[in-house]
Amino acid sequence: MIKPDVFEREKERIKSLDSYSIVDTLPEDDYNQLAELAAEICGTPISLISFVDEKRQWFKSHYGTVAVETPRELAFCAHAILNPKEIFIIEDARNDERFYDNPLVVEEPNVVFYAGIPLVENNGLPLGTLCVIDDKPNKLTKSQINSLRMLSNQVMKLLELRKNKKQLEKALEKFEKKNQELERFAYIAAHDLKSPLGNIAALTHFFVESYVENLDAEAVEIIELISKSSVKLRGLIDELLEYSKFDKIIDEEKIDIKTLKDDIVSLFSFKNKYDIRLKSDIPVLFTNKTAIEQILINLVSNAVKYNDKEIAVIEIEIIEDESQYKISVTDNGQGISKENQDKIFEIFEVLDTYDKFGESGNGIGLATVKKLVLALGGTIHVESEIGKWTRFVFTIDKLN
Repeated sequence: MIKPDVFEREKERIKSLDSYSIVDTLPEDDYNQLAELAAEICGTPISLISFVDEKRQWFKSHYGTVAVETPRELAFCAHAILNPKEIFIIEDARNDERFYDNPLVVEEPNVVFYAGIPLVENNGLPLGTLCVIDDKPNKLTKSQINSLRMLSNQVMKLLELRKNKKQLEKALEKFEKKNQELERFAYIAAHDLKSPLGNIAALTHFFVESYVENLDAEAVEIIELISKSSVKLRGLIDELLEYSKFDKIIDEEKIDIKTLKDDIVSLFSFKNKYDIRLKSDIPVLFTNKTAIEQILINLVSNAVKYNDKEIAVIEIEIIEDESQYKISVTDNGQGISKENQDKIFEIFEVLDTYDKFGESGNGIGLATVKKLVLALGGTIHVESEIGKWTRFVFTIDKLN
């Protein structure tokens, strides 16, 4: 018996094999089916998908035999990988000086015929083989060899898919960790900024009230501008905190729809006239109360603030099917142009529009709404006609 040589780029080859995380994994139907098909095509009792590591050959699939590995020095596959571009065929191992006294030949499984196609990765490094084995002399036709090559290509495609999936999972895990760290930092930073901003607003207000007689009009205007800016910035921070608060929402509550509507209406104490209507045959919702309130308050608030009509009419409609609620909030306001309808859900995306109080948005509210809707298992989109109406339509999963 002659032991197989070591592959010329062995360290690279072993590193590449390790990158697939395939050795010592559990059996998988996709690989087993390819091995069985190879045996069927070639008319052999045994077919293997093997990988050669530093000390052994290990079988990912072993059709026709119970063996799961053999020592590398005995492995036919260890010879086959030495020439990655060619099929390795032994028609009768009993007449080959490399194998005639090999224990795999003289004992079970009594290998006589062997044909192995190297499994080669993109850099030309062989990882193992797809091989067929018989206990009697045999030959393969050109068609059978071509079929083996095609099957070996399918094995490599499975391996590449596996590798890409593992890399994607690691990247997602890393991204999720970074995202959590970033959101944690943003939350702490925003929370710590609220107190000094509140102090600035309070102190400037106190300063104006206490020393207004000693200040000229321009100074009062500047101080009031500082106060107004600090209040606006604090509002921005509050919205950022709300945005970072929600990811997964699973808490279920039974929500009376009429009470929900009354609670939302009571929050709007604007001098401007408005009419909030509810249209629904559903008495209760089974979902997260905090989340649905946050969504509706934000949408209704926008419908009131950006309404250019004498009376702001807002209609909330709720319908259901077996698994979801479908909710729409429609207003008779100024509308949203087609090109801006996707932008409005992106965080920090601010349109060139001002509300009826002359203020522009922060670009966070609707991003928070979208995040909440997604966390509740739904989708959201907007429909609109400029100058006439806007309708936000979203779905959420039932939790009961």
